[in-house]
Amino acid sequence: MTEILRDTIQSFNEYLPRVAIGSQEIAGNLRSDQIDSALKMILEFSEGMTWLVEASELFIANDVKVDVHIGKIQEFLQEINAGLEMQDYVVVADMFEYEIAPFFEEAILIEVQPN
Repeated sequence: MTEILRDTIQSFNEYLPRVAIGSQEIAGNLRSDQIDSALKMILEFSEGMTWLVEASELFIANDVKVDVHIGKIQEFLQEINAGLEMQDYVVVADMFEYEIAPFFEEAILIEVQPN
């Protein structure tokens, strides 16, 4: 296993739990009418999801097992965009709190196997 692959796995594993925490923060900001802060965090969330998808593709190409359903992440992004377009912040907050946070709380971390 290459060093970059090992480092990416480590970063992936460190990032997953933070997504759940950040999702709860986004929901809280939306519910407390801190829309600008929430929108900034949603942008960061979207960028993070892009990185997760790219990392997962790297893992798959290198026969590293990934237990995060990438298709579900893409569904989340589409639903978030739809909610934001309608400015329905309650729906978006509910998604982050009741769908996205639990999804990432249950995500299984990848174990790095020694060479």
